[in-house]
Amino acid sequence: MHHARLTSFPQGFLWGAASAAYQVEGAHDADGKGPSVWDVFTHLPGKTFQGSNGDVAVDHYHRMSDDVALMKEMGLTAYRFSVSWPRIFPSGRGAVNEAGMAFYERLIDALIAAGIEPVLTLYHWDLPQALQDEYGGWEDRRIIADFEHYCVALFKRFAGKVKYWVSLNEQNYNTTNAYQLGTHPPAVQDRKRFFAANHHAFLANATVIAAFRQHVPGGLIGPSFAYSPAYPASPAPADMLAFENAEEFTNWWWLDTYCFGRYPQAALAWLQKTGEAPEIQPGDTTILQAGLPDFVGVNYYYTTTFTDNPRDGATMQRINTTGQKGTTPSSGVPGLYRTTPNPHLPTSNWDWAIDPTGLRIALRRLASRYDLPLMVTENGLGEFDKLEAGDQVHDDYRIDYLRAHLQACQEAMSDGVQLLGYCPWSFTDILSWLNGYQKRYGFVYVNRDETDAKDLRRIRKDSFYWYQKVIASNGQAM
Repeated sequence: MHHARLTSFPQGFLWGAASAAYQVEGAHDADGKGPSVWDVFTHLPGKTFQGSNGDVAVDHYHRMSDDVALMKEMGLTAYRFSVSWPRIFPSGRGAVNEAGMAFYERLIDALIAAGIEPVLTLYHWDLPQALQDEYGGWEDRRIIADFEHYCVALFKRFAGKVKYWVSLNEQNYNTTNAYQLGTHPPAVQDRKRFFAANHHAFLANATVIAAFRQHVPGGLIGPSFAYSPAYPASPAPADMLAFENAEEFTNWWWLDTYCFGRYPQAALAWLQKTGEAPEIQPGDTTILQAGLPDFVGVNYYYTTTFTDNPRDGATMQRINTTGQKGTTPSSGVPGLYRTTPNPHLPTSNWDWAIDPTGLRIALRRLASRYDLPLMVTENGLGEFDKLEAGDQVHDDYRIDYLRAHLQACQEAMSDGVQLLGYCPWSFTDILSWLNGYQKRYGFVYVNRDETDAKDLRRIRKDSFYWYQKVIASNGQAM
């Protein structure tokens, strides 16, 4: 579609930025917080880039007021953050750790006072280690009740203050790394366990959405999904079928279950034949269909191109976590699909295809399939930013990336998509999970590296001032 004129961003559009607790807070054992699986995993030798961890991260826990002041200066109208489950329940359940709850209340109150809408993510991967030790975390159905107990405590505390809630963040990406690639805790490679853990997460997600409706009247809740739209490598029928397989197994498996309360048919039939399908107990479908979302959060970074993969073909491979461009191998599932480079797209140093049109395609596909409002809950460019003399960070490449993706959002709205807001990743630089601190996403540079927290100074990048103008003009000054 080539529109004569693009739809303007509506009044009240949420101009945001995003973060996650483990990646920014630090204070890993402060004020009664219990350990998460990431607190333990990142201290195992060889698991992360140069042994980096979130013990200190960027110390948002102690610098929250200053960070919110920077958000206000930028003009943000929304801020997406996550709550650390073990900061609220150190052992996963039981009595609330009031000091942990009070931190998030201070954050929410500070945001509201600054005119910034809180967008609260309930789960961004920091499972209490106690629950992993006790029963294997997401591999056991007991997680459903414990997750509901945790979420309801937050619903009751913040119902009058927080309107937008994200239930599970990137369940697909996290569990793929945790149970197929072995690169996230609990670091195993077992597809049967992968699908079992996901089934329990779906049930937990639906259960807390149903509970949300009882405790947060007028609120909106939905999962955020790492959507990488599938492309076929060519119009050859075999590649088209591989593309269909990939879209069903890597995207619709999650999104259909969230939004329709059922698994996609072809994928479920395949897994039943391979013996990898989850155990669907009586009543599970009722639970899934009783907890459908109000909106879908879209975490978009890149598209993925697929080609045919024979039954003895490529298997799942680990991604590039070093920033050495060109080191990502082809990856796939035998008999279904494998990845292949797209010659029409440039890539980042982490081999992620840079494809703004892919965001438009993503939003259109989701809006047409599910007929729900959407929110871009993550979108950004991780690169090697350089701090130059005079505390200057010139990140024109990030501005170009974000500008192109915002234009794609505007094009999608012109196509009829209902878009609630845009929360690029991330507000400050962060710990980028397995990639350490070298992979920088923020509008605000944080002066630290993998092995030295230095002074953790906050330094506004060029992109900070660019986004400030975009927000002030409601998208007119892109």
